[in-house]
Amino acid sequence: MSSTADFNIIMDEAGIRRALTRIAHEILERNKGIENCVLVGIRTRGIYIARRIAERIQLIENTSIQVVELDITPYRDDKKKEEREMAAISEPFPIQDTKVILCDDVLYTGRTIRAAMDALMDQGRPQMIQLAVLADRGHRELPIRPDYVGKNVPTSRIEEIEVALAEIDGIDEVKIVHHRG
Repeated sequence: MSSTADFNIIMDEAGIRRALTRIAHEILERNKGIENCVLVGIRTRGIYIARRIAERIQLIENTSIQVVELDITPYRDDKKKEEREMAAISEPFPIQDTKVILCDDVLYTGRTIRAAMDALMDQGRPQMIQLAVLADRGHRELPIRPDYVGKNVPTSRIEEIEVALAEIDGIDEVKIVHHRG
């Protein structure tokens, strides 16, 4: 028996652009600028979200913000603790007492964000960690909530949110995929 799926596009290129511009403004407002801030993008799509937010901040403030890529694979909770290695950070940065803004494409259970926070804490103690996501679909298993959200998308557990970004997928869109048995 094969399953089929249909989908609805809930954000197109313009919608994603507007959402990231709004998030950039909210980051600037909440932090009173970007002094002592760093954007940390979670591999894979989170790094592209972080870079796009940084571009918008550059346009708004005429000041650049550091962007760092974080690979949280070794911190996933489906790996045994003794199998863990240090997280792969694209470039070392002084994390101590900085304001870290984690960036990811979709927030679902919260487990990816928990792994990212564990990886960051192994590097030092930030002043604070904030979270920016393009889409929040609910269904949290951990008490984690985003500070900045592009779009809240209530979903059922049989639905998925798929984010496509031009840098790796050739198109910008967010869609909700409905699986049918």
